[in-house]
Amino acid sequence: MDLEFHTPATYRIRVKGYLEGKWSDRLGGMTIEVSEQEEGARETTLVGRLADQAALLGVLNTLYSLHLPLLSVELVGTV
Repeated sequence: MDLEFHTPATYRIRVKGYLEGKWSDRLGGMTIEVSEQEEGARETTLVGRLADQAALLGVLNTLYSLHLPLLSVELVGTV
């Protein structure tokens, strides 16, 4: 993958907790999917293409301000 700081890329971000779908616009249009884990705990997965790493940082900052602990951030692709 040819990743540069200023190029678009698709990311998969997993957080512990519940995030409503209405946050998609605030999170760069990422798709939001909530799943139930062991013992009833919830996990939210966000997937989407972001304009650059500054946009990724904006998404991560928003998740931080919502007190949602990060589980993983994965680069899915750059095409």
